Amino acid sequence: MTPVKMYTSAYCPFCSRAKALLQARGVTQLEEVFVDGKPDLRAHMKTLTGRTSVPQIFIGDTHVGGCDDLHALDGQGGLMPLLQA
Repeated sequence: MTPVKMYTSAYCPFCSRAKALLQARGVTQLEEVFVDGKPDLRAHMKTLTGRTSVPQIFIGDTHVGGCDDLHALDGQGGLMPLLQA
């Protein structure tokens, strides 16, 4: 399975929703990068994604976006092929 990395926050309901969907799709190893109180990491995330909100999800080298983007990708049938690439 393709590696998944998620920039996240400890108390973010959208992060929890995204993580639950990934787990439901078989992701067992998720690299979580907590940006709480870490302005350097959040700035790095913004440089990579152009966004400041969490979660920001990468599947391999592909930036999927946030929680709503992940759910939309899944609804369109695009999540599993990315995870299995």
